[in-house]
Amino acid sequence: MAASDTILHPRMFPESFADEDHLEEFMSTPSQALIDDLAALEGDIAVLGCGGKMGVTLARMVKRAAPKKRVLGVSRFSEPGLEEKMASWGVETLVCDMLERDQVAAIPKLPNIIYMAGKKFGTEGAESFTWAMNTVVPSLVGEAFPESRIVAFSTILVFPFSNVHHQGSVDSDPPYATSGEYANSCVGRERTFEYYSRVNGNPARNIRLAYSIDMRYGVLHEVGSQVWRGEPIDVTTGSVNVIWQGDANSQIARALNHCTSPASPLIISGPETISIRALAQSFGRRLGKDPVFTGSEAETCCLVNAGHAADLFGYPMVPLERMVTWVADWVANDKLSWNKPCHYEVRDGVF
Repeated sequence: MAASDTILHPRMFPESFADEDHLEEFMSTPSQALIDDLAALEGDIAVLGCGGKMGVTLARMVKRAAPKKRVLGVSRFSEPGLEEKMASWGVETLVCDMLERDQVAAIPKLPNIIYMAGKKFGTEGAESFTWAMNTVVPSLVGEAFPESRIVAFSTILVFPFSNVHHQGSVDSDPPYATSGEYANSCVGRERTFEYYSRVNGNPARNIRLAYSIDMRYGVLHEVGSQVWRGEPIDVTTGSVNVIWQGDANSQIARALNHCTSPASPLIISGPETISIRALAQSFGRRLGKDPVFTGSEAETCCLVNAGHAADLFGYPMVPLERMVTWVADWVANDKLSWNKPCHYEVRDGVF
């Protein structure tokens, strides 16, 4: 990517992605709005739990947007070579088991925290570990960072299902989760950050994120892959919200400038309510396949209205149609899949 292309703009959107390096380079390219917001933010930034699906590109994007700031990535770093990769981008790394109080307490006390640690998949049969990751670790972080701004990842699954015709839940709706250990532990995570924000007086924000889109995983990857392979697509959960991962990361980092005391929720997602059936048909046109459907659309599902985030940050830069085109090319050319379903279709809360 040329020096002139280091700030995200629609004119630099590719027709497709050659490989993972091309994808991650583009996905971590900051917008001018992010650059400006981080320039106005006082202090350095730590990304806790940065080794997951979104954390790697988020930490890289933040460093590219604010090269003069210290950006610290904290994780177990179980993936071989990840520490070295992040160091090559200028992101400082620290190995930490965040269930260990002493290790969390030893993390440098940077004034800005993006919290990404948590447990979702594999909850069934490991419920106590899920609760520990989603409530005990936030408590340890709340204790360790009483003066820091904290932007913490949450999920739209803290909301109950709503009628598909009513635009979905809004920021101010209370978190009465759907059934399941995972969703309820996430309510606990939000309440824990809210508690410490009240006690310590530090500003914070709980980010209720609805489905981030990458070429290697996510709702679009799952639906596009099913269309390509001729597999039946269950449309019982008939609608979703999605957002390009680069847009989600950018808005989450910018939320550091919009924290409140006590902590408050903020929904981040795309502007559309997307029909799974229509999405599959859109993939079918691009891939030359006829989608196969099973089930029928339920009257309710977990949907959100991200209007407040759009008011704060503007609409996401990458539109849905462009994402569908990119994903169609990716799956048709048999490029890498992480085989990590997001389980958007799950209705019983079991992950």
